[in-house]
Amino acid sequence: MNKFIYLASQSPRRRQLLEQIGVRHELLLPGADEDAEALEAVLAGELPEAYCARVTAAKLDAALARRAARGLAPAPVLCADTTVAVDDLILGKPEDEADAARMLALLSGRSHRVITAVAVADSTRREATLNLSEVEFAPLSPAQIQRYVASREPFGKAGAYAIQSQAAAWIVKIAGSYSGIMGLPLFESAALLEKFGFEF
Repeated sequence: MNKFIYLASQSPRRRQLLEQIGVRHELLLPGADEDAEALEAVLAGELPEAYCARVTAAKLDAALARRAARGLAPAPVLCADTTVAVDDLILGKPEDEADAARMLALLSGRSHRVITAVAVADSTRREATLNLSEVEFAPLSPAQIQRYVASREPFGKAGAYAIQSQAAAWIVKIAGSYSGIMGLPLFESAALLEKFGFEF
């Protein structure tokens, strides 16, 4: 039975979620020579679900190559990516304050999708899954949006918000996986890891 996995993610939320279900992990982060951001470029006409699955697969390929290049002990590698979508429009991480405000205005008073792809591989097998949740926001005033942007919480987060932050005060309802919206759907992730010898 595997004693640990490599987590190829800089997200502290994903670390916290793995700890919650008792999965020991070591970080496997990109080196200075890797352009991790380039993997997240959107292709022309790409739909959000396809984008999220493709980016996660590319991240996993890069992480497996990184593990091999560093000569690390064998263990499964887990990658994930979270995408926020309004209809077919992908909302990535905001570039600046104006971009964050634009995204929050788009989310105001309506529902959007939060898509999280998870992929796990070791030397012999590869498994992946896609989790889809719906989140409904209350209408937001320009002042509310400006205050949230000023808090700096939108930065580094797809769709310019985190469900476990101040933005929770605006969420009317969710349908799907709370942990998936945070960045790692635990039910689906546990099901994947069971295929690699973990028990829950």
